[in-house]
Amino acid sequence: MEPFFAGLYVLLDPQLLILLFAATLGGVIIGALPGLNATTGAALLLPFTITMDPVPAIAILTTIYCAATFAGAITAILINTPGTSASATTCLDGFPMAQRGEAGRALGMATVSSTIGGIISVVCLMLAAPMMARMAYNFAPPEYFALTVFGISMLASIGDGTPLRNIIAGSLGILLATVGKDLLTTVERFTFGFNELSEGIGFVPVMIGIFGISELLVQAEQRKGDRKLIQMKAIKLPSREDYSRVWKTILRSSGIGTFIGILPAEGATVASMIGYNEARRWSKTPEEFGKGSIEGIAGSEAANNSATGGAMVPTLALGIPGSPTAAVILAGLMVHGLQPGPTMFTEQAEFAYAIFWAMLLVNITFIFVGLFGAKLFARVTFVPVQILWPIVFCFSIVGAYALQQSMLDVYIALVSGVIGYFMRRFGYSVVPLAIGLILGGMLEKRLGQSLIMLDDQWWLMFTRPLSLLFFILTFLALFGPMFIRLFRQRDPLVSTGE
Repeated sequence: MEPFFAGLYVLLDPQLLILLFAATLGGVIIGALPGLNATTGAALLLPFTITMDPVPAIAILTTIYCAATFAGAITAILINTPGTSASATTCLDGFPMAQRGEAGRALGMATVSSTIGGIISVVCLMLAAPMMARMAYNFAPPEYFALTVFGISMLASIGDGTPLRNIIAGSLGILLATVGKDLLTTVERFTFGFNELSEGIGFVPVMIGIFGISELLVQAEQRKGDRKLIQMKAIKLPSREDYSRVWKTILRSSGIGTFIGILPAEGATVASMIGYNEARRWSKTPEEFGKGSIEGIAGSEAANNSATGGAMVPTLALGIPGSPTAAVILAGLMVHGLQPGPTMFTEQAEFAYAIFWAMLLVNITFIFVGLFGAKLFARVTFVPVQILWPIVFCFSIVGAYALQQSMLDVYIALVSGVIGYFMRRFGYSVVPLAIGLILGGMLEKRLGQSLIMLDDQWWLMFTRPLSLLFFILTFLALFGPMFIRLFRQRDPLVSTGE
C-alpha cells in the first residue's frame, strides 16, 4: 500500500494540481472543438511535456485524454455536433432534448454519467493493471515478442478503414520503425545519409504530422455551415426520478466501457456505441431512444468515459496501447525513458499510482467544469476556422522543432501530415500507422532478444505455453472472421437465419 499513498502524495504538489486543472480546461476546449479530439490534443502537447518531469508530463497527457472525451458531449447536446467521435451517439438523444428546452437536464446527466463512468474505470485500472502486470512479470523475451505480435494483429480492427487498409497502414508504420541503426548489428538502415536518422524516426514529429497537420488539411477543404447554439438557463443535476431510471444503465455502460477499453484496438467510440445499444436493449421505453431519452445519454457517456481508464490497463501493464490516444501516451512514456510493463509496478510503482490518482482527480473535476462551464465552452466552437487552424499549425511546427531543435523533425512532421492527409482522403486510417511505428520497434527488439536467448532456434518459441497462446490468439484475430464467413456461407441454416 506504500506506493498507493506515495502516488497520492506526489499528486498533492500545488503546482502540479494547478497544471492538471489547466490541462482539464484545455482538454475540455479541445474536446469541444469539432475536428479536434483527444488524440490530436495529446499529440500536439506531447513535445511540450518533454522538458517536464515524468509524473506531470504523463499526468497532463492522461488529463487531456479524459477531459477531451468528456467535452465531446457538450457540443453534441447544444449544437448537434459531437466534439469527438466518441460522443456521436450522444447527439441522438441529447440534441432532441435540447430542442425541447431540456438542454440543462441533458448536460447534467452527461456530466454525472461521465464522472461516474470515469471513476469506475479508474478504480478498475488501479486494481486490474497491477494484477495484469503481476501475471506478466515472469514473461521472458519470447513471451513479450508473441504478445507484441498479438498487439500488431489488432491493427486490422483499429481505425476507420477496412481491415486490409488498416494492415497496410500498420505495415507502413512498422517499416518506418526500421529506420536507423539495427540494435544487434549497429548497421544503419534507410537513413539516406542523414546522421539525424541514425537513432530512428522520432515518435513525436510523426504523431504531430499524422494527427495534427493531416487533420488541418482535411478540415481546410471542408466548408462549415453555420451552427446555432441552443440557449439554456442553467445546467440541472439529475432528479431522483432520473437517477432511478438510469442508475442501472450507468453501471452497465461503465462496465462495458471499461472492458472495451481494456481490449487492444478498441476505444471510446466503440464503447459508446455498444453502451448506447445495450441501454436501448435493456430499456423499458426503447421507443424513446433517438427522440430525447435520458437513458441514451447516460449509456453513451458512461461508456465512452469509462473506456479511457480501461485503455490505460494494457498500455501501462503490457505496453500495448488500448486506444489511439493511449498510443500517444505510450510514446510519451517511452520518450521519458519509462518502460511500460510489469516492472513499472515494481520499480516505478509510485509513478504509476500518481497517474492513477491524476485520472481520478480529473474525473471528479468534470462535475464542476460541466456544471459551471459547459455553456461557455460550447461557445468555443464558434471560433472561426481561419483563426483556429493557423494556431494549430503553429503549435505543430513549434512542437516538432522543440524536441531536439532539429529542422529535420519539422520536415518529418510536414511529410507525415501530407501522408496522413492522403491516407484519410483514400480511406486509410492513420491510427494503425501510429501504433505500427510504436510496436514495430518493440517487435524488432524483442525478436532479437528472443533469438539470442534461444540460440537462433526461433521455433522453440512455439514450445513455450504462453508464447504459443499468444500466437494462437494472433491467428484467430487475423483469420477468425474469414473462417466465420466461410462457415456461414456453407451452412444454409446460418445464412438464412433459421
